[in-house]
Amino acid sequence: MRNRIFQILSAACLVLIIASCGETKSSETPAAEGDDYLVTIKTSMGEMKAILYDETPKHKENFLKLVNDGFYDSLIFHRVISSFMIQGGDPESKNAAQGQPLGSGGPGYTVPAEFVPTLFHEKGALSAARQGDQVNPERASSGSQFYIVQGTVTPREQLEGTDQRKIITAFRECMQTYPESDLAKEYQTVLTENPGDNAAIQTKVESTLDRLTELTGRTFSMSEARIEKYSTIGGTPFLDDEYTVFGKVISGLDIVDNIASVQTAPGDRPVEDIRMFISVEVMPRAEIEEKYGYKYPVVLEQ
Repeated sequence: MRNRIFQILSAACLVLIIASCGETKSSETPAAEGDDYLVTIKTSMGEMKAILYDETPKHKENFLKLVNDGFYDSLIFHRVISSFMIQGGDPESKNAAQGQPLGSGGPGYTVPAEFVPTLFHEKGALSAARQGDQVNPERASSGSQFYIVQGTVTPREQLEGTDQRKIITAFRECMQTYPESDLAKEYQTVLTENPGDNAAIQTKVESTLDRLTELTGRTFSMSEARIEKYSTIGGTPFLDDEYTVFGKVISGLDIVDNIASVQTAPGDRPVEDIRMFISVEVMPRAEIEEKYGYKYPVVLEQ
């Protein structure tokens, strides 16, 4: 089976693309030590609370700026797919007529990708949409479009071991995006010297996975923390290392479920518009933990 998967490698020398083709705001005063920003996403179907990760500072800063500027107010969740995710943040959706194609609007800039091994697409993950690899090999995020993961539960046995699909994706990226890299040249040498020998290129790739991760930023096996989440609360593991996760819904996951279950028209736009109003407030982290049950990671002193 593994050899069959690697037959694709020689010829190549389920990518899923998420298109990106509150009524009142708090002041913009930075959160003091011990405080954080609590995001409220109000919709006609209920309210969600979210936090933004410090580990993705560019995305956190950008999202807070847009919220404080009122950018998101009255936009709609324009793409909803049950058991997958709900997506919004296209400014063209504010006054969009029914049937109008959506998903390509934004503020006119992108945000550099910020992939962090400890942040992944568990249920409730707040993540940045982006254009596909063909036109966006750096995997830069849309300046405004985001999605919230619903996903599904995946059996533990399907998550353990090495993910061959991710290896293939990374190999292709290496050959197509970084053809002048030493690693790509080594792979090309193996392909040239061993035409049609899938085992040779398979062996070479599997012996250089650390270098392939360093070059592409992609990982090929899942941590126990990810496996535990994906096999219990669920999520979308195949999006990891592809799209930046920059926050998490910590209250209102039932609202995500409700929105994900609405009737949609062709193009995955809800038949009845679901509008958002996003606000942010500064709150002590201890209070966020007490009210919403979210536990901040312990930071050890140097």
